[in-house]
Amino acid sequence: MPAGEAVGAVELPVVVGVDGSDAASDALDWAAEMAGRRGLPLRVVHASLWERYEGYIPGTAADRPAERLHSEAVLAIAAERAGRRVPALKVMTDLAADDAVTALLRAGKSAEALVVGSRGRGEFASLLLGSVGLGIAARAQCPVVVVRGRPENVRGGMNRVVVGIAERERPGEQEPAPPSAAVAFALREARLRGGELEAVHAWRCAGPEDHGRPGNHGGREAHGAHEEQGAREVYGTRETHGARETQNAREAHERRAAELLDETLGGATAAGLPPVPVAHRPVEGSARKALLDASAHADLLVVGARRRQGHFGMQLGLVNHAVLHHAKCPVAVVPVS
Repeated sequence: MPAGEAVGAVELPVVVGVDGSDAASDALDWAAEMAGRRGLPLRVVHASLWERYEGYIPGTAADRPAERLHSEAVLAIAAERAGRRVPALKVMTDLAADDAVTALLRAGKSAEALVVGSRGRGEFASLLLGSVGLGIAARAQCPVVVVRGRPENVRGGMNRVVVGIAERERPGEQEPAPPSAAVAFALREARLRGGELEAVHAWRCAGPEDHGRPGNHGGREAHGAHEEQGAREVYGTRETHGARETQNAREAHERRAAELLDETLGGATAAGLPPVPVAHRPVEGSARKALLDASAHADLLVVGARRRQGHFGMQLGLVNHAVLHHAKCPVAVVPVS
């Protein structure tokens, strides 16, 4: 167990889903290294529905159906690969008689994290994120890492973890709030990797029609010359009162974004989490673009996802959906209750 980690009565494994595809092999390598960094066992899960319908399992290999032999081979090859990747790793295998999403969601109830590939066997290469990865990221009760992106990002050569900071995480009290689950996850990953954490918060300066809306950093939409005319009218060299108001509003939003990052990371410090180098990056623009841009120079992008009690549908949000499909590095979706 790495120094400084709490030792609990139950050691939860890192769980990875495999199906013999190249994407699953990338996920297996990533999960093995994550488990190794955290001093945890790795549980390798392969789901197959044939047993549910066949029932009886012969005891000898000669009598076993080809589907069963294939599933056992997928698990054996995966376990051997993980052991070579991280020699001291404890590896367990699980052949689940269920569909992949159901099997992995069940495994995730007693997991440190779930790791899946961006596409599975049999899915079209044009699909940006497979149905299994999307379904698990939207519903799991533990952090889910979807291993995707460019090879150099997947291999971990950037020495940086990026976390998205949402406006709703801003504490209303004077004392620093405890860090969100997403921030705590990102800090831990950055520390275990020996890298830095980049905290990104996107904001927009509101147009005149947006002022006064609650919770609005702004909702500015660019409309070319119309926006420019609305923001500034020049008589000689003098700017109008409206232009000064726009500039003041932008400066206020910049300060507010910087304060939000300071307060969120300050809460992590107050919670006693070991320090890591942190870069605060408030960005004017959409959260989608800010996070996708940041993913280009990251080993991992961490985002939070609300899990509402009694709601069983897809719980991701538009920004998370976008980064899962388009990020240039692996994406961790961390449930936030």
